Amino acid sequence: MKSKDQQRLRFVVVICCAIAMYGLAFSLSLYRNHTGDELLIHDVSRLFPERVEDIIKGREEEALVKAVRQAKEDHLKISIAGARHSQGGHAFYRDSLLLDMTDFDEILSIDPERKLMTVQSGVTWAEVQNALNRYGLAVKVMQSSNIFTIGGSLSSNVHGRDPRYGPLIDTVESFRLLTAEGEIKNVSRSENKELFELVIGGFGLFGVILDVTLEVTDNELYAGTTEKLDYEEYPAYIEKHIKDAEDVGLHFARLSATPGSLFEDMYVTTYRTLAPDDERYPDSTQLEELSLLQEETHVRRDKFFLGLARNFDWGKRLVWDLQQRLYANEDAVEIVSRNNAMRPPVAFLEYDSDNNTDILQEYFVPTAQFPRFVGELKEIIEEEELNVLNVTVRYTPKHAEGFLRYSNEDTLALVLLINHSLSDEGIEQVRAATQRVVEAVLACQGTYYLTYQSFPTQEQIRAAYPEIDAFFAEKRKYDPEERFMNHFYEEYRRDES
Repeated sequence: MKSKDQQRLRFVVVICCAIAMYGLAFSLSLYRNHTGDELLIHDVSRLFPERVEDIIKGREEEALVKAVRQAKEDHLKISIAGARHSQGGHAFYRDSLLLDMTDFDEILSIDPERKLMTVQSGVTWAEVQNALNRYGLAVKVMQSSNIFTIGGSLSSNVHGRDPRYGPLIDTVESFRLLTAEGEIKNVSRSENKELFELVIGGFGLFGVILDVTLEVTDNELYAGTTEKLDYEEYPAYIEKHIKDAEDVGLHFARLSATPGSLFEDMYVTTYRTLAPDDERYPDSTQLEELSLLQEETHVRRDKFFLGLARNFDWGKRLVWDLQQRLYANEDAVEIVSRNNAMRPPVAFLEYDSDNNTDILQEYFVPTAQFPRFVGELKEIIEEEELNVLNVTVRYTPKHAEGFLRYSNEDTLALVLLINHSLSDEGIEQVRAATQRVVEAVLACQGTYYLTYQSFPTQEQIRAAYPEIDAFFAEKRKYDPEERFMNHFYEEYRRDES
């Protein structure tokens, strides 16, 4: 008995020491100050940095037009950047003139009656939410975080967590595009309509999106609930409870990423519209409080625990155990506004280390193929020893607009947060594992999201997107001098010969 007590004590001491050492490293990391060449540009993954010729921060439209025309005269390539959370080299190119759009960020108009808003492309979704909330309005489609720019989201044709809508293109009424010739074109489904589907999801290869008019919706009040589910039952759950359900405002799921019990637990969260005659509907005072936008809290705490998950398997188990305490109570109901439900924590998006990085990957599989793909994904993760920190799942309905469509039928999208070493060996390990996952998703008649790393092969991108070469041909038609360039295009284009 004494020996067992000593073993337990030693285990506790080791864990406490590990937490203390990590805590010290974590505290020091908060005060790191990176200095260096501002012309050495990278995205949030920091995998493939490139040095640019110059950076233009345009606050005025005239400055952007002048920059594009000057680049044409000087025979410079142009790259376009927002928050730089695309992770496949979409936002920069070596020796290019980089247009940093983050200062081009005005809210131009809001029409509450028609439920339309017009914003410049450097505006973030957080700023959009702040503006809309004053009118009792909310965004229809955006990523699960609000730190990204509107222009970047359009260029990636993002999707959200509202099962009633497809990707962002569904909510766009029109936009203005600054072309390679320095001209400004109005683009919509009726004017320059070919560009409408090329530019949205076109990764900045056709020009600079200056501003956009978006459809918005009511800032509904929701009752959010979470329940446990076996992932093999999820396709049937979607068909019965989520697809075509008019009262479902938001829906997503989480799979456990704990070693030894990978994907064995799954929780699904659904926000349903709360009607005024519902007994749970808040009184006027509570309603006023619920309508206020909430700011993220406990950021340092969440970053600390996520750091434990990056570095230790027991850290992953600890984090999942803590999360399950939030998910496990199926009787709990969260009353929340749409705007606040669409403002989830962003701590996992802000990670900086000299030794490793967090990357995102996303795979779309037809709903019926979901159990098969999850089983194969689990096998790959375990065999390749990938350091997976988080897995979320979203329902993405079939959509028909956009040249590069990632969801030609109803699909379930799995978003993986992976940590890996920045060493050559670490990058190559994830590259090889990614190619295995892409093969698995292709075998399930699925696709992968082009917004992330350029790890898939030439053959794989063409299997997932058979129209990619036609897309590149359209790029050359509208931009014959290939003025707008990025690493993604250079990596995957093929010589016309």
